[in-house]
Amino acid sequence: MARIASFHLIRERRGRAVFALARLGLDRPAMSRVDGLHFWRLMGSGEGSNTGPGADLRRTALFAVWESEADLDRFISSHRIPQRWQRAAESWHVRLKAVGGHGKWRGMNPLDGMEPGDRSGPIAIITRANVRRRSWRAFGQAGVEVDTELHTAPGLIDVVGVGEAPVGRLATFSLWESMGAARAYAYSMPRHQQVIEETRTGDWYAEELFARFEPYGSSGTWDGRDPLECPRG
Repeated sequence: MARIASFHLIRERRGRAVFALARLGLDRPAMSRVDGLHFWRLMGSGEGSNTGPGADLRRTALFAVWESEADLDRFISSHRIPQRWQRAAESWHVRLKAVGGHGKWRGMNPLDGMEPGDRSGPIAIITRANVRRRSWRAFGQAGVEVDTELHTAPGLIDVVGVGEAPVGRLATFSLWESMGAARAYAYSMPRHQQVIEETRTGDWYAEELFARFEPYGSSGTWDGRDPLECPRG
């Protein structure tokens, strides 16, 4: 039975930022004991759809790879962590099948053994980098410029910046109308192309991951809507 992945975005109610931040540490022991969980990362998030510097202290994210869809179903239906999500201001959840990518995340390739997906519809993309300390400043400056360019890209449905640390171990989760739209951004936006070259020549990353997925089975809301059901108009 092939693996699937899931991505979860949870925003706490006003005044409860301390609880969101505490969960990033306190939920880790419980997550490490979840049956059928092959790989996972709990993360903080950026403000709104900004992938540059900044943080939304009330919003956290979880990316997970499951041995089977039944394992994810059991986690959602019976574990105390997703039961708490129901009391949050809002939460959004999506299931993912792999459609390609490369790289590693903490020494592992999360795509190994995953169920192959359909690339003919909307596409979800995770980019993740462990930035070398000497490159933090250059990466941060480039990130502001790339974020501005990203939000002009045709076919972008939504994006959120996430990370395991405020600086250095950062990622993005984005949704695109099609594989063609995602590729057009990757290969035609000039500043994005320049930054890719700078990361290579400057050896900015100790580790990186680029992963594409078919998103399906979404539920809940992200900034008041399900972006896969109701894209921004």
